[in-house]
Amino acid sequence: MGELLVIRHGQASFGADNYDKLSDLGHQQSAAVGQALRDMGWVPDRLITGTLTRQKETLASMGFDAGDTHAGFNEYDFKDLLQARYKGEVPHLVNADRKTHFRTLRETVFQWQADEIDGVAETWEHFTSRVETARAAACAPGAERVLAVSSGGVIGQLTAASLRAPDKMMMTLNLQIKNTSITKFVFTPKAFFLHEFNATPHMMTGDAAGLLTYS
Repeated sequence: MGELLVIRHGQASFGADNYDKLSDLGHQQSAAVGQALRDMGWVPDRLITGTLTRQKETLASMGFDAGDTHAGFNEYDFKDLLQARYKGEVPHLVNADRKTHFRTLRETVFQWQADEIDGVAETWEHFTSRVETARAAACAPGAERVLAVSSGGVIGQLTAASLRAPDKMMMTLNLQIKNTSITKFVFTPKAFFLHEFNATPHMMTGDAAGLLTYS
């Protein structure tokens, strides 16, 4: 069976004008997970990321050359969802306070899944379809060890779909996923199974525990 390891990008720049880039800590997290894979002797024969800067920077800081890109591995546009829900008037606290932001985002994603928000740039149906297309591209014949760098919503959806879980499970999983965590799937041309979820062996000992973040 083939193996697909999907790494969530390192910590991005929450609250900054440009969220789509790694923080200094994000680069450290990425270097740590890259070293963990080398220590395990796990050598990928296919590399793939979304097109987002934070995903590409994560792969580079892991110590790998640039891989293929597939927009299906991009995160859903949470800013667009919030703008659509609040008709362009997002409450200040939603953007300024982490706890409020993620609680509100959870509620908003549930509404998006139920097709209760008008004017979104991407429907839930389109999101799930492109994630599935990206999964198929990553698992296409010609590679046995595939390393992908993506984002929490995509990883949550890949995991939920592999378990045939209800739609809402995507967001429940999304909010648990740690920066640079490893989610492992095994696959054949006809099967795709979850093997390990949200693992962070590179943050389990000593000072490395201080690397743990969720956004």
